[in-house]
Amino acid sequence: MVRSLGMTQTLLSPAQVDELVVAYIAGATLVELAAQFRVHRRTAAAHLYRRGITPRTRGLDPSEAAEACRLYADGLTLMEIGLRMGVSQGVIGRAVTRAGHELRPRGRRPSEAASTGV
Repeated sequence: MVRSLGMTQTLLSPAQVDELVVAYIAGATLVELAAQFRVHRRTAAAHLYRRGITPRTRGLDPSEAAEACRLYADGLTLMEIGLRMGVSQGVIGRAVTRAGHELRPRGRRPSEAASTGV
């Protein structure tokens, strides 16, 4: 039985993995490395893990967390804020709940027409 992976598999040579490690240590993100080497970001992370490189975590400093809370209170979604700030929606959600705010229910936001009765 043959299974389709959805995308072609790219195998990196040891020299390419060396380049990936050097680029990561120099500050490249997993997303940037994935694009550069044409692999999935998890594949890039796996290569780093096998080389003993601890992944960096990107959190929010206190001023960024306050800005995220303000944007969330203004009605933006966690995803929209995360994209704007370069972090995941999970990071934004944790920042909002740590600040004592309750998360809105998941799903689509009500449209302007529905909320104004038009």
